[in-house]
Amino acid sequence: MNAERPEEAVDEAPEDEPEVAAEEQVAEPAADEQTDPETALAEAEAKASEHWDRYLRAAAELENVRKRAMRDVENARKFALERFGKELLAVRDTLEMGLAAAENATAESLLEGKNATLKMLASTMQQFGIEQVDPVGEPFDPELHEAISVQPSDDVEPGSVVTVVQKGYTLNGRLLRPAMVIVAAE
Repeated sequence: MNAERPEEAVDEAPEDEPEVAAEEQVAEPAADEQTDPETALAEAEAKASEHWDRYLRAAAELENVRKRAMRDVENARKFALERFGKELLAVRDTLEMGLAAAENATAESLLEGKNATLKMLASTMQQFGIEQVDPVGEPFDPELHEAISVQPSDDVEPGSVVTVVQKGYTLNGRLLRPAMVIVAAE
């Protein structure tokens, strides 16, 4: 084992030497390329100044991008619901008109107005990806439902939802509110 290691070291040594030689060749200027030290210093200072200027510009650009991104995120937070809010205003206007007309309205016309407003609200919610979770008769799913009680039932299989006390909602597949349900006893 010890005999193998010196051989490996011998094999690696020649590989390192050509790299050092190549670096030495780059570092040493050719005889006809030698310049005055003052000229070389001036060139190096000009190059350093150019690099410093580039660095300052890049740092300033990076700071501007960071500030712009923070401003965009803040605006997205503030105004994310703007379109949804505008659509809900139509539902509110309809409700207000229904209340104003309630004094002279019949029970049938009030019910008709409520149904129309509910359809408008459901349409707006669907337009923005809000879907209703109404699991009557379906198997209980703890990911979407919250069981508030268990009761015996002959109508549905054990472990299925008997009654929905409060409907649940999802937003683009993510649960906003679980459906509060009563589950058939097992």
